[in-house]
Amino acid sequence: MPAASNTVVITRPLGEVFAYFADATNSARWRSGVKEIVAEGEPAVGTVYRQTVSGPGGRGISADVRIIDFVPNEKVVLEGISGPLRPTVSYAFAPTGEGTEVTFSLSAELSGLKKLLMNGPVQKTMSAEVAGLDRAKALLESGAA
Repeated sequence: MPAASNTVVITRPLGEVFAYFADATNSARWRSGVKEIVAEGEPAVGTVYRQTVSGPGGRGISADVRIIDFVPNEKVVLEGISGPLRPTVSYAFAPTGEGTEVTFSLSAELSGLKKLLMNGPVQKTMSAEVAGLDRAKALLESGAA
């Protein structure tokens, strides 16, 4: 099962950092694979985000997600509901003496032919996506978020 995770400490208050990541429309600013994303409501369990991500050859692929777990200032978990890959996307938050620790994790179940053909490319993409957390940290700390 492809999976990747990255943790950073952002020198901003917990509530501010949580609000930024809880609104998945912000991900287009720091996740290189997100081409377009719109929300169908405020961040809460059941909210759907319609997104287009970069696919093979740069073509756009529908990859909508829905919030399945939402605990303010603690965690947000989304699941893929469209597209060829249905990942689980999770953010965990914890206050620290320096600001807020954020862990961004991606995972996906692959089986059959998808597992055989896509495991390596999916792992590479997931690793690149979680590395983008460093861009989000820079945006939030610079005030450009």
